[in-house]
Amino acid sequence: MPTHALLHRVAETGRATVPFTLDGAPASALAGDTVLTAVLTQAAQLRRNEFSDAPRAGFCMMGACQDCWIATAEGERLRACSTFIAPGMALVTGRGEA
Repeated sequence: MPTHALLHRVAETGRATVPFTLDGAPASALAGDTVLTAVLTQAAQLRRNEFSDAPRAGFCMMGACQDCWIATAEGERLRACSTFIAPGMALVTGRGEA
């Protein structure tokens, strides 16, 4: 699986940094980013489909399709496109699961 970021920030780089973890590794986003933006500026995918194992990165981008869910380390499921990143958030993509 590619490890490069799917999204590359080209504007609004002056906002405050928000630290979080992604699959146990330290990461950072910018204040006001959605979880989807925060993850995809760090990784090539949001998660893998639980049925087909295909990479997923959201679909409708407005919270209607539920294709962008992601889990927290505590097991909570979030809609990544409509949830804002928060300091200390621990997100799990499932990329390392067997």
